[in-house]
Parts: sequence; C-alpha cells; structure tokens
Amino acid sequence: MNDGMIRRDFIKYTLATGVLLASNDITSNLVMAQGSAGVREVDKVTVWILADNYYDAVRPDTKITKRFRSVPGKSIHAEHGLAYYIETIVDGKTSSCMFDFGVDPVGVLNNVSLLGLDLGKASAFGLSHGHWDHYLNAVNILKNNQSKIVEGTPFYVGEEAFAHRYGLRPGRTEPDDLGQMKREDLEALGLKIIEIKNSVEIIPGAYLTGNIERVSAYEKVPPTLLINRGDKLEPDDFRGEQALFFNVKGKGLVVISGCAHSGIINTVKQAQKVSDVEKVHAILGGCHLANAKPDVIQNTVADIKAMKPDYIVPTHCTGFEAMVAFSQAMPNEFTFNTTGTQYTFAA
Repeated sequence: MNDGMIRRDFIKYTLATGVLLASNDITSNLVMAQGSAGVREVDKVTVWILADNYYDAVRPDTKITKRFRSVPGKSIHAEHGLAYYIETIVDGKTSSCMFDFGVDPVGVLNNVSLLGLDLGKASAFGLSHGHWDHYLNAVNILKNNQSKIVEGTPFYVGEEAFAHRYGLRPGRTEPDDLGQMKREDLEALGLKIIEIKNSVEIIPGAYLTGNIERVSAYEKVPPTLLINRGDKLEPDDFRGEQALFFNVKGKGLVVISGCAHSGIINTVKQAQKVSDVEKVHAILGGCHLANAKPDVIQNTVADIKAMKPDYIVPTHCTGFEAMVAFSQAMPNEFTFNTTGTQYTFAA
C-alpha cells in the first residue's frame, strides 16, 4: 500500500466517524480509537519551525537541530507568531501535518519554500487556540496550497476556536480587538472542521491532548485576555486549548505547545495522563511566561526540571526572563529556538 492510499484512507475514516476510529484490518493498523489505553510509538518525529519570534543565522546546531543558514537573497522571516510543520514515521511510513499558522503570508510561505517543504502533503491541520498570532495565516497558506490538499482534509480545533477575542494591554482602558477566525473561510477551501474535547490521533503517532486539566496551583490565565461569550466579554479560560504530543520509541514523550495559556506544566501533565507515558523526552513550544511574575517563572522552571526532560525548547511567548531562567537552570537540556530550525527526535 502506498503513502497516498494510506493518507486517503486516514482522511476517509476520520471524516466518517468524527473521531479516529476504524474497524477493518487496514485502518485498524493506521488509526487508534479515541480514548484507548496507551498511544502508538513513533520511530521518528521531525518538526520544522515555520514561524517564531526570533531568527539567528549563526547559532550553532545541537544534537537535535538543523538550522537554516541565510545567504544573500535567501533569508528566513521571523515574526510574533508560531507555526509548525511536522512529520512522523511509524513502521516505516511517513505522515505529515501542520499545527498553527503564524501571521504573515509572504514571510511564512517564504520560509516554507526555503526549507523545501510541500504543505500539500499534510494529512491534517490543527490549531492550538483562537489567537491571531496562531490562526491568522491559515486561510492564506491553505489557499496557496489548495490544489494539492485533498478535499475533506480534517482541520482540528478545540472548543471556542472560532470565538471573538480581545486583549487589554497595560495602561489601556479599552481592550484591543484580537480578531476572530471564521469557520466558513476554512470550509470554503474544502476542509472538514473537527472540534474536539478529548485526545485524538490526527496522523499516525501524533495526538492532540484534548482539553487540558488545570492541576498546578500557580498557572493562571491573566484576566486581561478576554473572550466574547453571548453578548458580553469575559475572562478567557482557554478551555479548548490544544497541544500535540508523540511517544518516541525508547525515548518518551515529545510535547509541542502553542502558547500554553493553560500552563506548560498542566499541558505536559495532560499529555502524560492521556498517553499513560511518564517519561518526557522533549518539550517544545510557547510557555506563556512573558511578563510573568518571578515566582511563577521560578516555579515553572523548577517543575519542568523535576520532569527530567532530555530537551527543553521554549519558543514564542515564553519571554526573555523565562528563557534565561531555563537556560541557567537546565543548561544541558536547553536549546534556544530560531525560526527555520528543523528538530529531529528519533528512536
């Protein structure tokens, strides 16, 4: 069976059930039922950072990185946004997805081209949460690749992904309009919107966490982040925020967050709970510690360190102070991210 047939079967059964569930021999090997015990292992997961806040052309590589080196006429674009392209290898077969989309269409598509990626190969798309710096570029990217994307390819979101959001900045009395992703814009491109609450496998070996339980005492959403519910603005609790995780054979979990408004500790613990895997191999993504109080940063770093990940790669909204704290407390595990970097986690 070739990769194209596998991809079509995966999409077909996803759309037929609304969850990743199948009964025949072919797809039962491909798809695990939602809520089943344990998760399938991946032989390798590769993550490309298509958008993030920072770029450094001369930063050295590490064991897990391959950084893009700019030359005249070929320069990576960085922005206040986040986007990932991800490939898994399970039993020798490669599958891919995209998670979050960044902000600037020209810049992000430039990065895609420089990195030599074909987004049309993606079998699924996913969004961490409904903030503009994660969804704004989705329609542009998908429209640019529409001729290559299979009709009915699933686009996974959590609860309230399409809600209108606002933010109250320091010194302001009126909230800024942070925009609203439109469901109909995605459906017009032939995508199938799938809203989830529970953990689900979106491509072989790649799982969304489902709604993230709040278990840490100190990870709180700032009251300045607002959501329109009904006819009034309320503090946003990010009840539908999602992260991705993978179980790398012999290594443990790789957890990829968007912003981790729910808390990066809560996010990792959710992945551990639904996967029934304790060992954490790598944590990569936004930790939403920008402008956080020092004690919150200290508690977060201490709790991440206690999890004993092999790698910690904070991105995006983590903030300078928290980046420094991670680098000082975990110098051997810390990797400084730059846009365009390719990460490989393998058995």
